[in-house]
Amino acid sequence: MAEVDNEDEWPLAEILSVKDISGRKLFYVHYIDFNKRLDEWVTHERLDLKKIQFPKKEAKTPTKNGLPGSRPGSPEREVPASAQASGKTLPIPVQITLRFNLPKEREAIPGGEPDQPLSSSSCLQPNHRSTKRKVEVVSPATPVPSETAPASVFPQNGSARRAVAAQPGRKRKSNCLGTDEDSQDSSDGIPSAPRMTGSLVSDRSHDDIVTRMKNIECIELGRHRLKPWYFSPYPQELTTLPVLYLCEFCLKYGRSLKCLQRHLTKCDLRHPPGNEIYRKGTISFFEIDGRKNKSYSQNLCLLAKCFLDHKTLYYDTDPFLFYVMTEYDCKGFHIVGYFSKEKESTEDYNVACILTLPPYQRRGYGKLLIEFSYELSKVEGKTGTPEKPLSDLGLLSYRSYWSQTILEILMGLKSESGERPQITINEISEITSIKKEDVISTLQYLNLINYYKGQYILTLSEDIVDGHERAMLKRLLRIDSKCLHFTPKDWSKRGKW
Repeated sequence: MAEVDNEDEWPLAEILSVKDISGRKLFYVHYIDFNKRLDEWVTHERLDLKKIQFPKKEAKTPTKNGLPGSRPGSPEREVPASAQASGKTLPIPVQITLRFNLPKEREAIPGGEPDQPLSSSSCLQPNHRSTKRKVEVVSPATPVPSETAPASVFPQNGSARRAVAAQPGRKRKSNCLGTDEDSQDSSDGIPSAPRMTGSLVSDRSHDDIVTRMKNIECIELGRHRLKPWYFSPYPQELTTLPVLYLCEFCLKYGRSLKCLQRHLTKCDLRHPPGNEIYRKGTISFFEIDGRKNKSYSQNLCLLAKCFLDHKTLYYDTDPFLFYVMTEYDCKGFHIVGYFSKEKESTEDYNVACILTLPPYQRRGYGKLLIEFSYELSKVEGKTGTPEKPLSDLGLLSYRSYWSQTILEILMGLKSESGERPQITINEISEITSIKKEDVISTLQYLNLINYYKGQYILTLSEDIVDGHERAMLKRLLRIDSKCLHFTPKDWSKRGKW
């Protein structure tokens, strides 16, 4: 546990490792039920050693399908007998209570628009998120509509503001999975086997203490210094440095400022390698082939892993395309964020990993990345969905984008000859390129779907309409399809990527 400012509260924590610096012991702790990005080194003064809970071996609870339960966020591990016999000291997770300060709640979205940029002083303080905000799907009491089921829009007070009754939808070729209400896990509850080509490894049972601990203290990227949130597999010799220096154009890493300065005299890049496929104002997008620009792609994955926990990025970048968003000034094109996608996805994924770097978060760039990924899907003539699972902040980002996009469609419908405007799930999916499962889950999340007199209706309350209009006024950054110069490639016909 931990003591909050002016409150008598001690959140439970888990000691993952101990180190000794100049005769002073430091403890690396993970706060139970909080994100790993809040983990930190603390002194013994912040520990309540009177309330230690030693790990106990517990039997795995089988699920209804006979499979073992999901791995908890803070696993309890045993010390190998071989290590005990050799006299080695291994880090043992021990749950204790400790004192720390909690800043006020801040809404955020990484993979979209996450927390505020972390500074060298604020990063050492845990940034806990309130559980008041809903991120799970809210399922209505009515049945889930089919793709072509009629739907009408009514306000909740009974006087119809806009009514939308669905017509038979147009058929569209797609490899659709079963309806996934939360758009995150498999509908049957059975975890799928890890894929060998994507960026996602769903089985995290092989995590060890080392990969659960942040190993990079600080990263200098251009004019910004970043505090990593998670472990990233940089070379071991770099993990002891107080600062890791990166070239902001090619993303190569160096041990010292002198190494970086020497590199900058030789590096002639002023923008990411690859083709610039979009430019409007100071915002540009570059398409990078993971096979043709392997070194840059691998360095980008290493940097991204510092801020992504739910995705495991492979060194084999050949099957991926990377779309890097940059901001231009007189010194060059500075990386803002990126997303990657598989060249060939059998599951309609249009995003594998997505990240907005901390200095640019909460400025609308996250939604811009998401909007751009769907703009590419429109050009390709496909519907798309992000690779699962989404992080907590990534799910918030996508929920927000899906909600705004779908409400924009519904509110733009016009009635013909006095009748209610009609639309189908298929038509919404075709207009937006959002996969049908995501459209349905978003409508459920917003509690818009109701069953009335034998048909499905969409109820738009005044609060939802007003909230949407306020949100759209704040959303200043949008993708202009006229500025996109992109020709999709058929990767299935290519013998090699």
